[in-house]
Amino acid sequence: MDSWRTRYFPILAEFVRSKGHIVRLDAKELWLELRELPTDDILEHHEESVKFLLSCAEPEERISLVHRSLMFITELLISLRLPEGAAAREESEVDHLRLSTSAIHLAQMEEEYPNKFETVLQHLDSGVALFDSAGNLRFLNVQMSRMLQAPRRSLIGSTLYQLFFHGNLNRSYRKSFVRIYKDMVRNRRYNAEFQSENGRFLLVTISQIEELNGDYLISVKDVSEYKQIEQAAFQNDKLAMLGKIAAAIAHEIRNPLTSIRGFIQLIAPYLNEIGKQEYGRIILSEIDRANDIIYEFLNSSKPSAPMKQKVLVGLLLKETILLSESDAHMKGCEIQHEIFDPFLTVAVDVKQIKQVLLNIINNALDAIFELNDERKGRIDISAKQEGKYALISIKDNGKGMQRTTLNRLFDPFFTTKIEGTGLGLSVSYRIICNHGGTIHVESQLNEGTEFMIYLPFVDLKE
Repeated sequence: MDSWRTRYFPILAEFVRSKGHIVRLDAKELWLELRELPTDDILEHHEESVKFLLSCAEPEERISLVHRSLMFITELLISLRLPEGAAAREESEVDHLRLSTSAIHLAQMEEEYPNKFETVLQHLDSGVALFDSAGNLRFLNVQMSRMLQAPRRSLIGSTLYQLFFHGNLNRSYRKSFVRIYKDMVRNRRYNAEFQSENGRFLLVTISQIEELNGDYLISVKDVSEYKQIEQAAFQNDKLAMLGKIAAAIAHEIRNPLTSIRGFIQLIAPYLNEIGKQEYGRIILSEIDRANDIIYEFLNSSKPSAPMKQKVLVGLLLKETILLSESDAHMKGCEIQHEIFDPFLTVAVDVKQIKQVLLNIINNALDAIFELNDERKGRIDISAKQEGKYALISIKDNGKGMQRTTLNRLFDPFFTTKIEGTGLGLSVSYRIICNHGGTIHVESQLNEGTEFMIYLPFVDLKE
């Protein structure tokens, strides 16, 4: 493609965006290059460029867009030809302008009633953008505009470099944009998956199709929901495998531990006589600890079927908070709770759900204690109805988690604690799943973590 064709579109886009004021520095260079070209070539490329602009414009903006583009081509042709002074040429230019006006209005009518294929492209669930070989943005669809959280009219015609520092783009999006670009250029990848700063998973593809005359087609698809399904399936596979291992070894381990515990109790009087009773106490304590780990291990693979009963969510939370208040007070932490609907009811196994809530609250207390900050520790617990679910939120202002930790949070045996087993949250995850609910977690490093537990609510009268 000729260099003037590459530069024409962004200059026209800037003129239209600025409501008739050319602000690009390279406009004068383009003017000099166009002096030697036939008017028909200029008009043809102008109409093609106007169609691209119309494809990215809202319906109510198209009339003014066509008007400004007509002003652009009129001023351009007059500035190029009239100084040469030939009356015949002047008359010829007027005829060309009439043809151009007619063609542009036809393009407008065509864009006001777009065909079904363009409508499909505009409303794909994938973001689509088209850059020319010089890096100028020529087209982007509605979904891409939503992903960037910026209006299409403010982006069209910008170069790739300008997009990196575009004032209409959110700062986090700009950072993600630059990071993705650097990674793909450095590794020469044209199809890659990235995780944005807000945790969304994006599949980015760059294509250079022969029919596009050297233009680059970029598509971005948000695959976060598919990733969640994949991770849930992977989590279930891991838990199923854990269940098989547990069934094979738990019986063999618990029997010897029971025998050892019995013999230690038998020789307890002898240990007392020789002043070694402390050894016996430590041995019994460690055996009990091993038994607890095995119990958690078995529950993580297959928790017992929930014995459901109707219970008010507010009452369930109050009873759980009472069990945690003393520990929270010792760690200098305050627990606040708010129930938005006092009659919000769920059908659950009270013992199992209390186990989940206590586990999450204890983790929150540990996170606050480990932060070792001057600010006062605080845990906010709330409950409300959201759609068909009762949403229980447990939010702390502790140390928070890194993204890598967050991604492995429910993995069996994964823990960041020195004395942790890594089974508590794995068990909690399975219990909530067995109740037909889900758990979502959001966390910011050094700011805190929020666990959101969704349980199907039931009508108290049923």
